[in-house]
Amino acid sequence: MKKNKYNIVVLADLKKSVNTTLKSAVSLAKMIDGEVSFFYVKNAAKVVDRDNQLSAIRSINHDYTATDKKIKKIVESVSSEFQVPINYSFSFGNVKHEIDDYIKENKPDIIVLGKKTSNSLNLIGDNITKFVLKQYHGTIFIADTNNILDPNNKISLGVLNNTETLLNTSIAEDLLVYAQKPIKSFKIVDKSDTLDEVNSASEINTIDYVFEQNDNSIDNLSNYITKNNINLLCFDRMEEKSNAAKKNIRAIINKVNVSLLLPGNQNHSLQQ
Repeated sequence: MKKNKYNIVVLADLKKSVNTTLKSAVSLAKMIDGEVSFFYVKNAAKVVDRDNQLSAIRSINHDYTATDKKIKKIVESVSSEFQVPINYSFSFGNVKHEIDDYIKENKPDIIVLGKKTSNSLNLIGDNITKFVLKQYHGTIFIADTNNILDPNNKISLGVLNNTETLLNTSIAEDLLVYAQKPIKSFKIVDKSDTLDEVNSASEINTIDYVFEQNDNSIDNLSNYITKNNINLLCFDRMEEKSNAAKKNIRAIINKVNVSLLLPGNQNHSLQQ
């Protein structure tokens, strides 16, 4: 059993959706007993005037003050609403390098990312989301803008594949206290003749929904998740090695309109 508080780091930009992302992160922290930190990186190239060193220094100083004020206002608002302390910091520089250094130094248990709300077909093309999903092997929480977690209400929890394994992770065990019962279990299988094989015995009370792997399986999954009012979907990305499985992950992130919890392994640092 985990004795220390979960170290939860929110990586977000300063767009409107940052408030909902931070609120869901704080809600998650209250449910699993975690501490929240907010980290933002601004690309230095967007601040600095390379043709004039003095002007560059002035620009950085001015932008630093403005950025600090903006983040402080956001953080204090959410902290006050939820009565939870939130640490924050930010830096200017190469975004990926700064995030890499921050993660290595702070070793978070969970990284929180905002889920993009565009109707673009290339949502997973977001550079930071793609970078973290590829490099970070710990747990990732992707917060949906329209489905904010609320620690005062029960979670409608769905689990995709590997139900028994996922629900036995320490984070999932903590969340089960706040989850409606029975848990909704979704499975995508290769062929229809394997449906009987996935109905294995489980000590956890679940309702199972099984889909055959095809071009419409993720769309069908998304529809069933909407019909069942799921607001948090948990699935394991660590074992997804094949190209087809990786495409499924991208499709789930792009098409399923709920927050996503992707439990990882115990190595919480970015890999080189």
